[in-house]
Amino acid sequence: MKQDKTIEIMLLTLILFALVIPISFGGIPANPNMTYNYTETVSPKPAAYLTTTGGTFTTLVLNISAQDYKWKAYVGNATGKLALQDQTNYSIYDWRLSTISGNVFVSRNNSIDWSNISCANRTLIENEDTYLNLNSSRSDSINMTFNSSQHKRFYAASKLITNSTCPAISTYIGGTSQSNGEANKFQEVLLKDTANNMLYTTMLENSVIGFDNNRYDFQMIVAEDETKQTGTTYYFYLELI
Repeated sequence: MKQDKTIEIMLLTLILFALVIPISFGGIPANPNMTYNYTETVSPKPAAYLTTTGGTFTTLVLNISAQDYKWKAYVGNATGKLALQDQTNYSIYDWRLSTISGNVFVSRNNSIDWSNISCANRTLIENEDTYLNLNSSRSDSINMTFNSSQHKRFYAASKLITNSTCPAISTYIGGTSQSNGEANKFQEVLLKDTANNMLYTTMLENSVIGFDNNRYDFQMIVAEDETKQTGTTYYFYLELI
């Protein structure tokens, strides 16, 4: 009888413990602490000039690489740890990570429903173009920029994203474009949540040579409304896997 009573107490304790501590099936992306050192843009080049004499006829071919103010880029590195915490962020234990894996998500929205992440569709992408005063038929619109679907298989907020199913690009390495391929570094994919909030998503690398031959964990581009005097606010979410 005493043994049965002890077992009942133990079971009751386990049930209460389960009710108090939330159970999580897979990680949820969180707002990271963020530091940045500087923001830069291209410096204006001096004007080209030509001196010719009267009575001559000169045929010119003019070429320029003009800064595109419809886009902005973010590059950098990610650090973090895995922790077992309660709802007040007290940790009972944590694990330092020697290598980082996961995703960086960037969105105009500060509240994302992570319950069922999926690929962004063309309607949503064109709506985002419209919001940012971009013409979806222009080559530098979101719609035309993310016109490929070559990317690797990955998990986003515990949802499996099958390889080459979403709009995707790969940003440059050493100032040079990468050929389309599922094995590319610095892949960027367009996803959405159940409320149709678009998510620019890039998978973390581990100190890989990036666009300027420096090493980064991530690099990505997001669209901007060039008609606005102040930039569009984007919210960052980091997921460690």
